[in-house]
Amino acid sequence: MPGVPHVHVPSQTSSWFRKILVVVKQTAYEEYSQLRLRGKAPKALRWKRLEHRYKSHKSCVNDLKGILQHHNVEFECINRVELDRQHLANVDLVVSVGGDGTALSAAHFLDHGTIPLLGINSDPITESDMDCKKKTDERRSHGALCMCTSRNMADGIAKILGGGGKIEERARIQCTVKSTFSETKLVPALNDLLIANPSPASVSRFRMGWLDDVDTSQNPDPAGTSRPLSSFWERATVQYSQYGTITRFGGKAYDMRNSLNVWSSGIWVSTHTGSTAAIAAAGGMPMNDNSKELQYLIREHMIEKTSDGKLAKGMDKGFFNENEQMHLRWNSQKGKIFVDGPHMTHDLELGDEIMINPKAPPLLLYVRD
Repeated sequence: MPGVPHVHVPSQTSSWFRKILVVVKQTAYEEYSQLRLRGKAPKALRWKRLEHRYKSHKSCVNDLKGILQHHNVEFECINRVELDRQHLANVDLVVSVGGDGTALSAAHFLDHGTIPLLGINSDPITESDMDCKKKTDERRSHGALCMCTSRNMADGIAKILGGGGKIEERARIQCTVKSTFSETKLVPALNDLLIANPSPASVSRFRMGWLDDVDTSQNPDPAGTSRPLSSFWERATVQYSQYGTITRFGGKAYDMRNSLNVWSSGIWVSTHTGSTAAIAAAGGMPMNDNSKELQYLIREHMIEKTSDGKLAKGMDKGFFNENEQMHLRWNSQKGKIFVDGPHMTHDLELGDEIMINPKAPPLLLYVRD
C-alpha cells in the first residue's frame, strides 16, 4: 500500500542540492497484496518469491534514506503511483528507486529538462541470474537507465552530492496529437513511442508522411489585394500535396510530402536510448550514443505500391533528424499511443493527426562513469 510521504528537513547541509525528491517503485508484491484483499489475486502467484523481491527493494529504500540523512540533505519520498507535479516544487534533483520503469515514469514529469535524474536499481539482476539456464527470478531489473545499484549507491550518491558524477543530455521524443476540437502535447518520451490499435489482432491503419513549413504570409486574392488567411485562400494559393490539404499544429501551417498509406500492426518510434530495447527486437538498429535522430519502424507492414507502381519497401523504416517532422493521420476507429511502455497512454480516434519530432527538451541523466 502507498504510504505517507517521508520528509526529512536538516538543520544545515553542505550538499550541492537544496532538496531531493525520491520516487519509489511500487512492487508487484504490494500490488498483488491489494488484489488479494479483494479476492482477485491470481492463484498461480509465487508469494514467497514476490515477498523476497519486496524485502530487497524496501531494504534499498531504507538504506538510501539513511545515506541522505547522513549527508544532512533535505529530501522527500513519494510512491511512484502518487507522483504529481506539485512534488517538484523547489526540487533540484530527482532520485528514482526501482528499475528502468521507475526511472521512465519519473522522467515524464521532468519535461522542461532542468532537473537532473539519478536512477538507482534497487534489486539488480546478477551475472549468475543471466548465466542460469532456469531463471530463478525473472522480476529483477537490468537497470540500463540507473547509475547506481543497491550495492554501490553509497559511493555514487556521495560523489553526486559533492557536485561530481557524470551527467548526459538524452534526446527525447515530442509528440503532439490534434483531434477535432483539441490539441494535446504528450509528455516527452525517453525510450520510445508505440502507436497501434489497442487490440493486437486488429490492423492499425494510418497515413504516414513528412511535414514541410508553409509560408502563408503572402495570400493575395485574384484582384491583387491582401486578405486575411483563411482555409479557402490557403487552398487557392498553396499547391495541393498528396493529402490534398494543409494541416496546422499550434497555429502553424504545414504541407505533407512523401505520404504512405499504411496497414500494419502499428509503428515504433525511438530515441538512441530506446534503440536497443523493443524496436531492436522488432528489427531496428542500435544507434550512436550521441545521436539526436529518431528511428521509426512499421510493425508487420503490408507494403503497398507507390504512385509509380513500385513497392514502398524503403519507407517502412528509417531515421529522421531534428529538422524533420513525422506526420500520421490515424485511419482506424480506435488507437492508442504508448509512451515509454504501458503506463502512460493516449487514446486515438479516427481522423486524429499526430506530429512527432525530436524537439523535446533533453533529459539530464546521471550515468555510470
